[in-house]
Amino acid sequence: MSQWYSRPMVCAANLERALAFYTGTLGFTESWRHMDGDDVLVVQVERQGCELILSAQWPQKVGRGMQFVSLDNETFGSLRAELEAKGAPVESGWWGYRCLTVSDPDGNQLYFPDPDDPGGAQ
Repeated sequence: MSQWYSRPMVCAANLERALAFYTGTLGFTESWRHMDGDDVLVVQVERQGCELILSAQWPQKVGRGMQFVSLDNETFGSLRAELEAKGAPVESGWWGYRCLTVSDPDGNQLYFPDPDDPGGAQ
């Protein structure tokens, strides 16, 4: 049986700042990092099976990331309060259905679709 596996990449201008946001504000934990001498080039973060790669290697792509993260009803229901309590910039959004959006310090966006919204008219 063949399975696909994906880890989206998020490009950051300042990897330490991005790492602090994803771990301290969004609740991810660091899985591993790749260094070049004293410079951190890539860090993987993880939260409940959601893995993201943070990279400082492509400055021309900083702030262009859009990630969709699907959650169950219970997790989605408590997410806004959790993230706002940590200072995350949470906004209500729309992508054919209701969602919450969070922008990281570089402008990359995470979309959390409302699992109770089947989509359709706004």
